[in-house]
Amino acid sequence: MKGSLYIIAGLFISLTAAAQQSQLKVVFAGDIMGHDTQIASALAAGDSVYDYKPCFQYLRSYLQDADVVIGNLEVTFAGEPYKGYPAFSSPDELADALLWAGFDILVNANNHALDRGSGGLIRTIEVLRQRDMVQTGTFPDADARGLYYPLIVEKHGIRIALLNYTYGTNGIRDRPPAIVNRIDTARIREDLEKALTARPDFILATLHWGNEYELTENPAQQQLAAFLFSLGVDAIIGSHPHVVQPIRGGDAGSLVAYSLGNLISNQRSRYRDGGIVFEISLNKYREEPGGTVKTEITDFAYLPVWVWKPDTKKGTLFTLVPANLDSLSAPLPEMTAADRSSMSRFLEDTRSRLKGNGEVIIPRNSF
Repeated sequence: MKGSLYIIAGLFISLTAAAQQSQLKVVFAGDIMGHDTQIASALAAGDSVYDYKPCFQYLRSYLQDADVVIGNLEVTFAGEPYKGYPAFSSPDELADALLWAGFDILVNANNHALDRGSGGLIRTIEVLRQRDMVQTGTFPDADARGLYYPLIVEKHGIRIALLNYTYGTNGIRDRPPAIVNRIDTARIREDLEKALTARPDFILATLHWGNEYELTENPAQQQLAAFLFSLGVDAIIGSHPHVVQPIRGGDAGSLVAYSLGNLISNQRSRYRDGGIVFEISLNKYREEPGGTVKTEITDFAYLPVWVWKPDTKKGTLFTLVPANLDSLSAPLPEMTAADRSSMSRFLEDTRSRLKGNGEVIIPRNSF
């Protein structure tokens, strides 16, 4: 069972860092999408009610084992009519499944945040709050942003400042009072100054950036990453390209995963039919009695995940499977030869791009 995740509001307070040694495993998932075929599949899975749990059934034990799980929610919960691209609105049952799977925090600043206007943005926030799920990056009004941003969370005595921004919203303008965090270096600087008043042990930035379908980061991403590191950000997690991009760095203050790719979607082209789940392990300790308290990344790794669409008696379903499962692991024996070939190609493509970074292997008995 996961322990409590504490949210700290009203940052201008005096907080004392815990002295004892603490560890925290934080897991990040890529783009959570909701195409028309995914909506139809969820309806088929639930026998006339929407059920997204099959999507995450083979990842649930892994996600539940993490201390904090963060995902990029690239749909709205704007209500009916439910629709996929280009103006996403998924059934609220997707939120139920994400909670069931083990997600703790969803970041919402992305190019689809305003697909159904400010009303859809606000309803999305309400749906998540009704389920006690934490979200950030979008806000119903300026007061909410002022109170809850930057998001400060604490678990196992480790306090994290989480920031979230997007390059844009597909040309749709914010309509007050709703707010979507945009990539603006002046505003980011102000937000980081505010975050420091909460004395975080670790500063994490999640960015919706880059060019779609490009396999490597572009110079603008590199420049923005350098800017954030210069202001004290410890790690950066990226989304938007819908493909896995490189992980760079690893030393204190320089770890960036430029794009995790898709977590769940109906994009089936090469490189887009899967993504990675990225984990970092944090260690907080005091150097010596009476010495400085430090928090460091002790390890990081990735789990390659592929979107499998098995044909069942209920219709075509969507389910995520670790792409590096051995041939005897469930559910691989049920896969067609074509599916195995596509998953193997995705795995090799991903490994070639992330060469030198650790790979998570889920035990066979997890299923």
